[in-house]
Amino acid sequence: MLRLLSIVLLAFTWFNAAFAQEKVDLRVLAWPGYADADMVADFEKRYKVKVKVSYITSDDEMWLRMGHKNGENYDVFAVNTAELQRYIDAKLARPLNPQAIGNIAKQLPRFATLEEIPGVTRDGLVYAIPYTYSEMGLIYNKNYFEQPPTSWKIMWDPQYQGKVLAYNGSAHNYSLAGMVQGLDNPFQQSNQQFNKSTELLLALRRNALTFYSSPEEASEFYNQESVALVFANYGAQQLKQLQDAGADISYVIPQEGALAWLDCWALSSGVKNKDLAHKWIDFTLEPWVSQLLTERQGLANTIVQDNRSVAEDKIIWLEEVEDHQLRSEFWENILSGKTLQMMSLP
Repeated sequence: MLRLLSIVLLAFTWFNAAFAQEKVDLRVLAWPGYADADMVADFEKRYKVKVKVSYITSDDEMWLRMGHKNGENYDVFAVNTAELQRYIDAKLARPLNPQAIGNIAKQLPRFATLEEIPGVTRDGLVYAIPYTYSEMGLIYNKNYFEQPPTSWKIMWDPQYQGKVLAYNGSAHNYSLAGMVQGLDNPFQQSNQQFNKSTELLLALRRNALTFYSSPEEASEFYNQESVALVFANYGAQQLKQLQDAGADISYVIPQEGALAWLDCWALSSGVKNKDLAHKWIDFTLEPWVSQLLTERQGLANTIVQDNRSVAEDKIIWLEEVEDHQLRSEFWENILSGKTLQMMSLP
């Protein structure tokens, strides 16, 4: 009996060791919908490699994951141009070689000159290749509104208490609060402006049903609860998901404008196979792959012109914020129920 038990334990140990040593050739960190299983399978088949995709649902989560072991856990990651700056500063991202990505030539004219896209290059080196983009508008339930809402302030309206879905992310929420204040630059807030934004977010916490992390989670809450308004952090991707589920909704860019992100592929400082990482980026820019992103997620891609009519003058492209860590710490305090008096600026 002991001999049999020893054999079983030995086999179990061997199985676990073999599983732990499973060979992975490329490690991708991305947002939901950016690397679907069938797309990944096609890449693996073409290059005879094994790809492991990990998903994140917030900028804060990505920062924590990338910071663990100094970026050694991933080879390529999808990040917006504003967030990318702190990865470069922390030496968690490394320059890539545009010459190794032939499909750049197929991108739309607005993406043709990388040097002219804010946040993509630094000191003459290219750190990112644009992949997808969207503005973060306001989704509203047409059962509650005869006319589209005109201002973001509607999310604070007491008559919609418990009927507002907001996003669980520190940087974007503080920038949104800055927009509601009417700041010229919601990304760089003074101490006084930051305190006012904190007050606004505390009030939003009291008015909101909850704060979602992913488009799927937002859809689940929408379907289960009586929701009037959704801050669409994922933009057109969320709009499509809810419409596909039959929600009677519409989408608007309020008078203050809408934050907008440009997500790019970047190389981690811990990249192990730079050639394969470049092949991955090139693969995602093939027209049929980029078109999948639009067909399935509703997001604009950098290959085919976006036909939606969104006024450019209402788009506020994300910029680097004054203090990522401070925004993150204060946001966690807001979520935990602390009051402004319990929080203080350094």
